[in-house]
Amino acid sequence: MEKIDLYSIDPATLTWQKSSFTANNGQCFELAPLPHGGVAVRDSKNPSGPHLCFTAGEWQAFKSGMHAGDFENL
Repeated sequence: MEKIDLYSIDPATLTWQKSSFTANNGQCFELAPLPHGGVAVRDSKNPSGPHLCFTAGEWQAFKSGMHAGDFENL
């Protein structure tokens, strides 16, 4: 599936899940699975606002970077 196709999916039809690391401070995000292993991400405080879509490869690269500590000094 092409990246542009991921954005053609209506976010209201997705099954969103809040992060298990969510605290009660309201600063959290939600994920939704997309076709072919992709993932959508949105701000849980603004569910009707914009969202980001990642292909399976992009999401895997992001997770690998998180585990490797690539984002610790940002």
